Amino acid sequence: MNFGLPAKLPLFTRGLKVGLFGGSFNPSHEGHRAASLLALHRMQLDRIWWLVSPANPLKDTRELAPLPLRVAAARKVSRHPRIEVTAIETAIGARYSFETVAYLKRRCPGVHFVWLMGADNFVQFSLWQRWREIADLIPIAIIDRPGSIFAALQGAPAAALAPYRFDESDGPCLPLASPPAILFLHGPRSPQSSTQLRGKSQTI
Repeated sequence: MNFGLPAKLPLFTRGLKVGLFGGSFNPSHEGHRAASLLALHRMQLDRIWWLVSPANPLKDTRELAPLPLRVAAARKVSRHPRIEVTAIETAIGARYSFETVAYLKRRCPGVHFVWLMGADNFVQFSLWQRWREIADLIPIAIIDRPGSIFAALQGAPAAALAPYRFDESDGPCLPLASPPAILFLHGPRSPQSSTQLRGKSQTI
């Protein structure tokens, strides 16, 4: 039973440029929306799909809100006709991002996907399951987050992928690039984080 979750793929056609923004969205906030709008404009994407995951293998699940609540909140926060919220990972049984990316590449031939992630997540990208294979499957855009960009630029993933880094001015080219390909995006930043918001909700 999916409790009305949007567990089907959003509509797509060949040639579409789609940013994939995965995460637990626990909770979603304006920082997620700001990062999405930055990616939409700088890379001239057609859509962004928020992939609300059942759980993050690298995070404590004891503070994780039920998936239907997180999906409903993400729909309210996104507020943009080109941002679509889906719980497709639940439907396909994907636990790791590699599984999600591999599935979407098979299921959606001709769609130009870009993986979107905050600089804070890129810092620990080498801890992700089969992270190097993710980079070989899909271009990656890393979006600046307060206090994280320096560590992201100095970390092991950045060093490994340095030969494949695009200049920020070439953002529109990234969705059409053959992976591995990475790009760092800078723009208006939101200080909000899901961790801080959970902390505030517990003190009210």
